Amino acid sequence: MSFQKLISRSAMLGCILCKDPPCSQACGKIDCGKLLRSIWFENEEFASLTLPENNPCLGCPAPCEKSCVKNKATGADSVKIRKLLEALYTVKKDPHDIENIEDIDFSCLKSDICGIPVENPFLLSSSVVASTYDMCARAFEAGWAGVCFKTICNFPIHECSPRFSALEGDNNSFTGFKNIEQLSDHSVEENMTIFTELKKNYPDKFILASIMGQNEKEWGILAKKCQDAGADAIELNFSCPNMADGGLGSDIGQVPELVERFTRAAKSACSIPVIAKLTPNVANMSPAAEAAKKGGADGIAAINTIKSITGVNLHTYVSQPSVHGKSALGGYSGAAVKPIALRFIAELGLNKKLDGLHITGMGGIENWTDAAEFILLGSGSLQVTTAVMKYGYRIIDDLKTGLALYMNQKGFKSVSQMKGLGLDSFYLSTDVLERDSIIYPKFDSKKCVGCGRCSVSCADGGHQALELTPERKILLNAKKCVGCHLCILVCPQKAISSSGKRIQPK
Repeated sequence: MSFQKLISRSAMLGCILCKDPPCSQACGKIDCGKLLRSIWFENEEFASLTLPENNPCLGCPAPCEKSCVKNKATGADSVKIRKLLEALYTVKKDPHDIENIEDIDFSCLKSDICGIPVENPFLLSSSVVASTYDMCARAFEAGWAGVCFKTICNFPIHECSPRFSALEGDNNSFTGFKNIEQLSDHSVEENMTIFTELKKNYPDKFILASIMGQNEKEWGILAKKCQDAGADAIELNFSCPNMADGGLGSDIGQVPELVERFTRAAKSACSIPVIAKLTPNVANMSPAAEAAKKGGADGIAAINTIKSITGVNLHTYVSQPSVHGKSALGGYSGAAVKPIALRFIAELGLNKKLDGLHITGMGGIENWTDAAEFILLGSGSLQVTTAVMKYGYRIIDDLKTGLALYMNQKGFKSVSQMKGLGLDSFYLSTDVLERDSIIYPKFDSKKCVGCGRCSVSCADGGHQALELTPERKILLNAKKCVGCHLCILVCPQKAISSSGKRIQPK
């Protein structure tokens, strides 16, 4: 299969991904809501394998659409549920593709974190999504392999309100998310009790204890307490952008000497693996990562959130979120930061001085394709927060099934077998890239509607190689085209693609 989206996300804009979706209850034949969710999370291929052989949507009066809360509210069938589900039956299968769910080997998802086995590579990252016993227990029940518990500290935490802001994207969700939240507001003793109970009731789940100390002694004490309470490993928070005052959080991650010193303090106080979580608020992450290894770290976690301002109110002139008329720098996360996260993961993966260290990757992971990209660039495990805040723990279903199907069809027997395969073709500098040939764009006249968007972008942001004729057809001037592919990216109809042929221009 192509592993490309079958249905454009724009077709899903009406669906609001309900809890206990009424469409599923109204149908009674297929789980409409779950299938729609799989489409949203780019998992159509697995969803198509769950469909009954005979299409129940054919000739159906679509009670799913009549029960849809969005359709009832608008008085129109704005969510074309039947059309979306019928599209799943159009998935074309190659002769060598898996055709039945029973043929998928989910054991390929097994991985390890610093030598400790985990059932799949997916963990909740240190944040509000993993901050109480109940939340972690529900995540475990949903299928997450482990949690990185919200950062534990010895000093009091008192949060402000509001503490979130965002940049909106599709489906009234958000692509970028800012928080000014700090650390766990439970006492150390309360958190140790949570660890003990979680390990007692979920012995096979992985507990990664995030800690932050104020000095070497405190880093060591916290590490030892977490180990004694049942934590499987320690994550050192050297990167929280909201704890910079007094030399904490990201201020530590910017100073390799401090990273090495505090890593050594924690490592010397416990016998379980220690992972240093590093800040992206640096030009290069390698100096801090190498310092962590010198201090005895068994792994690196990256990335934490990026210092940011998401917007300014044009009437009050206050940045978001506004807390009694004031605001502050905060940590930026979500799908918008994935390219930055992948950049740092690749940097760590290419650094031979870090060989042997486990990399747990995070930053913008929402679906299985995101997860696969992180693994291909060197991550052995993955952590998720913002997507869970948007959609809930339930996203683990499509993360696991989508990744497992991909791995099966590619022949990967384990995460370790897949890890780092994307590094051989990647370079941190563009100087090594070939520059003497061109790949021209290819135009699909059946999809093209003659809007001319490509010609506008090429004229004003490219090399004036496209012309919109009076008949609203696009003409390519090959003498001017440099093969930049801007036209492919801006076409709203996806009517332009790469020709795939590399040409030596005359």
